[in-house]
Amino acid sequence: MTNPINPSSMPPEYIVPHCFHQFSQLIALQSTRTGGISNGPYSSLNLGSNTEDSAENVHLNTLRLCSAIGIDPERMVSSVQVHGTEILAADKPGRHKGFDALITDKKNLFLCIFTADCYPVLIFDPRHQAAGAVHAGWKGSAGHIVMKTIAAMQKNFNSIPGECFAWIGTGISADAYEVGLEVAREFPPENWRRSTFSEENDTYMLDLSLANYQQLLASGIPQSNIERSRFCSFCDSDLFYSYRRDNGKTGRMVSLIGIRYL
Repeated sequence: MTNPINPSSMPPEYIVPHCFHQFSQLIALQSTRTGGISNGPYSSLNLGSNTEDSAENVHLNTLRLCSAIGIDPERMVSSVQVHGTEILAADKPGRHKGFDALITDKKNLFLCIFTADCYPVLIFDPRHQAAGAVHAGWKGSAGHIVMKTIAAMQKNFNSIPGECFAWIGTGISADAYEVGLEVAREFPPENWRRSTFSEENDTYMLDLSLANYQQLLASGIPQSNIERSRFCSFCDSDLFYSYRRDNGKTGRMVSLIGIRYL
């Protein structure tokens, strides 16, 4: 992304889901790529430590975002994501490995999911003051990670799905996500259609947003309590990183959720 303005002079920009606006104690958002200090393919608000961007840049970008939203970066919870379906019930901040979903009912803990085409899903249970953050790429989505996360919130916090709210953040849209038949077949037929780009190949366009929306509904979260991002990480290059569009050399957005002390 070429920007004539020095990115260090711009505040971090992020998206706050409308479905969470009514909860004053909740911080929930997805960052964009705008408002950081990184350069080149990582320009500018790269928050991914698993990139070739410098660790200092990622750290400073993280501090910039945390300052903008008013949270302590030492209270963040994250994991090295592995495209699996393991879920961590977090009771303290820290960096973990092997988990693709995080849940908590502790205040002042901020669950973080990092993406650059995969879908982030944020869940909030207002009755029990519990939250969940899910990394849903195609493998996690095929493994029903959203449904497993909601079940884990039921087990750990007595969450009632019918009372929960959920947001499906920005990922690669069905208009841009071309996959082979072996991947498409992992999903119901209504989640994919034949590709319009490669008519000679057996390829299909996969709608991961729809797949996760259906899983939220199947878990019992009402349609009225679910919101889906209107953006596409691949198409909206001025706002988002995209692993596929940028051939793997790109930054990461964070989707974050946590309940603060009032």
